[in-house]
Amino acid sequence: MSVQKITIEPVTRIEGHAKVTVHLDERGEVEQAFFHVNEFRGFEKFCEGRMAFEMPMITPRICGICPVSHHLAAAKACDELVGSPPPRPAALLRELMHMGQIIQSHGMHFFELAGPDLLLGFDADPAIRNVVGLIQANPDLALKAVKLRKFGQEIIRTLGGRKVHPNFAVPGGVNKTLQTAERDSILAEVDEAIGAIQIGLSIMKDWAAKNTEDVNKFAVFSSGYFGLVTPEGGLELYDGACRLIDANGHLLEEFAGRNYLDYIAEHVEDWSYLKFPYYKKLGWPGGVYRVGPLGRLNVAQKTGTPLAEAELKQFKALNNGQPVENTLFYHYARLIEALFAAERVKILLDDPDILSQDILNTRRDFKGEGVGVIEAPRGTLFHHYWADADGKLERVNLIVATGHNNWAMSKAVDSVAKTYIHGQNGQVAEGLLNRVEAAIRAYDPCLSCSTHAVGQMPIIVEVMDAGGVVVNTLRRE
Repeated sequence: MSVQKITIEPVTRIEGHAKVTVHLDERGEVEQAFFHVNEFRGFEKFCEGRMAFEMPMITPRICGICPVSHHLAAAKACDELVGSPPPRPAALLRELMHMGQIIQSHGMHFFELAGPDLLLGFDADPAIRNVVGLIQANPDLALKAVKLRKFGQEIIRTLGGRKVHPNFAVPGGVNKTLQTAERDSILAEVDEAIGAIQIGLSIMKDWAAKNTEDVNKFAVFSSGYFGLVTPEGGLELYDGACRLIDANGHLLEEFAGRNYLDYIAEHVEDWSYLKFPYYKKLGWPGGVYRVGPLGRLNVAQKTGTPLAEAELKQFKALNNGQPVENTLFYHYARLIEALFAAERVKILLDDPDILSQDILNTRRDFKGEGVGVIEAPRGTLFHHYWADADGKLERVNLIVATGHNNWAMSKAVDSVAKTYIHGQNGQVAEGLLNRVEAAIRAYDPCLSCSTHAVGQMPIIVEVMDAGGVVVNTLRRE
């Protein structure tokens, strides 16, 4: 029976609001740790009654970090619902915007959110273990990181008119062409972006080599893996088939995204508002899996771009061709994907169709139901809409990328707490608690949806004895 409970609230350097509770036994050992998502998502319900064509503008408001993912997933669902597949040039332009999203999100996470832990140390003073501390420690690297994110955001702005909540994709295509001068402007910056990503990869690999012990004991566990792939089994971030493999790398399923309900169900726990998706045929919890960069690189057999392909081969060799299970290698996989996305930008901009005027299919073959699937930076994102004959939504189902990883984040929190917290009798060092938070940050969760906080977000950790008396308090202002 637990005699002490440590509460970490809020979890920092993530998008959204969550807390962790660590339950200790009589010896001060971790009995169990929980990851609680304590904010409510209501988008499915309050989108009911809206017109389907509004969804590409409504759903980006779920998140200010990855609005492009929801924007494009909504547009893809509407394409299918109204029976209007976009022309090839429109699909290329949508993918180009998506690559900008991947670059800016992955770049920001590695350098600004995960970077303080990796570059300054898990045990560094919290006063400097942040983006300001990174700037002070390495101004040149910080500038490269800022410019990398700006590059991705400028792609989004060029196409969608603004960097956040773009207005671009519509049912059947997009509403703006790409001009020659805009294409050339992006091309002029892409090599510098690739160089910044390669610096990040060098930093990550060097850090991993120097911290092998942590890498190999920090939330390393088996699971299935899930992600989109090309027809040839390559890495796919915009449009592909869903592939699910088991912990040994064996194929379990490969299916069209529109059929996801035949394969995925959602489990509920009373200590979290976020559901736990799993593979139906193996049940709960046998059918749990991971998505996002680690999941996608584990299911993909190749990338199709030269620089990322070379990195993928090194990544696959980490576990002799078997799925890579190390939670901290999410950061490594994230940078490989960013490199792939930057190379895809060059490929897309070199395609003659990218400047085409044929960007909208105005023909309609109304179906009344549509599923849009895309690889958001954090993992596979599903938008599923049902509408009446007038196009008014009757039902909406969203499975966000972070939801797929809910089990994995909970498992990682429990694993890290049990690995690093031992018998301190309530006197738990801040750096150990930061490692528990870092287990969540590795998955780069996006929990906010529509909830955002303004101002300072202090952290207060209270350790209580069996009688509920506070025996120790740690504060981070």
